[in-house]
This record gives sequence, C-alpha cells and structure tokens, in this order.
Amino acid sequence: MAELGLNEHHQNEVINYMRFARFKRGLCLKTVDSCFQDLKDSRLVEETFTVDEVIDMLDGLRTVVHSEVESELINTTYTNVLLLRQLFSQAEKWYLKLQTDVSELENRELLEQVAEFEKSEFTASNKKPSTDLIKPKLAPLNEGGSELLNKTVACLQEENEKLRTRLKTVETQANANQDITELENKVAALKCQFEKTLNDSTANQKFLEEDLVTTKHDLLKVQDQLSLAEKELEKKFQQTAAYRNMRELLSKKNEQIKDLRRKISKYEPED
Repeated sequence: MAELGLNEHHQNEVINYMRFARFKRGLCLKTVDSCFQDLKDSRLVEETFTVDEVIDMLDGLRTVVHSEVESELINTTYTNVLLLRQLFSQAEKWYLKLQTDVSELENRELLEQVAEFEKSEFTASNKKPSTDLIKPKLAPLNEGGSELLNKTVACLQEENEKLRTRLKTVETQANANQDITELENKVAALKCQFEKTLNDSTANQKFLEEDLVTTKHDLLKVQDQLSLAEKELEKKFQQTAAYRNMRELLSKKNEQIKDLRRKISKYEPED
C-alpha cells in the first residue's frame, strides 16, 4: 500500500480530505455531463444541422462548461485556503510558523505518488466502509484532551521547578557571598585604620626622638656657650682695675694677718 510518509493520524486526515475532493470532483463532472445532456435534450432534436447551428451550439456549450469549471476551480482554491487556515491556526496556538513550498505542488514524482496513494486507498477492492474512514475533527487546543499539550505543560512545570531550585541556590550563594564580602570590607577597613594609626604613632615617635636629639644638642650647645661666657667674663673681670686692687688689698690683709699671728705667738706661754 502506498504511503505519504506521515503518521497514522495525519494520513487519515489526508484520506478524509481526498474523499472530500473526490466528492467535489464527482459533482463537477456530473455538472459537465449534465451540460452535454441538456444540449442533447434541448437542441439535438433534428436530424440535420447547418454549420452555423453546430457552431452556435458548441459555443453555448463551451460557455456553460467554462463557467461551471471556473466556478469549481475557484471553489477548490477557496477550500484549500480554508484547509490551510485550519492548519496555520492550530500551529499559531503553539507559536509555530509553518512554511509551504509552492514549487513542490508541481513535482511530477510526488504527484504520481499521491495518485498511487489515492488509487490504493479508493479502489473497489481496498475501499473501506465509510463509517471506518470518517474521523472526528481535531479538538481545539483550548478544550483539553491533547496528550502533547499535557506533556509539554508537565515538561514546562518540571523545568520551572528546576529553575526555582536553581534560583534559591543562587540566592543562598549570593547572600553568603554578600556576608563574606561585608566581613572582608570590615577587616580591610580595620587593617587600614590600624596601619594609619601605626604610621601616625611611628611618625610621632620618630618626630619626638628627633626633637629630643635636637633639644639635647641645643642644650649642650647652650651649656658650652655658657661655660665659654663665664670663662670670658672671668678673664675680663680679672683684667679690670677693681679686680687688681681687690687682689692687692686681699694680699695686704693676708700679710697683716700673718704679722699679727707672729706677734701674738711671742706673747703666748710655752707649754
């Protein structure tokens, strides 16, 4: 049996459409046949006709058949558009974008494959009862009962749970990282403050040590200058007349004292 490369459900849908198309085609052919039959019944009542009469009858027949065939072809086109609309409408509910290749509609190999499929499905020996081939319409997606929809929803829910779990993990890690970051910032601030205090203390200590050394140097310098000043003052004082007179007076007094002691010693009794 010929196949179209579709799953069973879609192949049954194709069979239903082909049955509809065969029915419409049969009606069209019956209409064309009736046009010829009407011509026979209404015009072919005489045994002989002139050329003009035959041409007139054929023109009339052509006009009627042309109108009927054109009307049926237009209706077939509109019917195909409605069929595509159903398919596209269902696809859009799944946010799908279907594409068609018009060039494939004239693919002779594929057309022959469809013809073989129709022949195998609708021949008298393989023809199934009409009750077996009539399929219900596809249920709209918003009325439930779609196994694929249920599976997709379940899959999305499972994925959503995974994302929620992942989000909680990330939030926990983020909070932990935030706590660690805050602690690191505090430690860094304390370290910076300690280093600043230590540097200030070291600078102050160095300044005090340098100031003490400078003060000691200044003190020694002042002491040395004072000693020199005292010596210079004493030297200058010794060079003054008052100093010389005082020394002479002091020397005289010492001589007088010595003389008085000699005199006193003469009057003292011997032991």
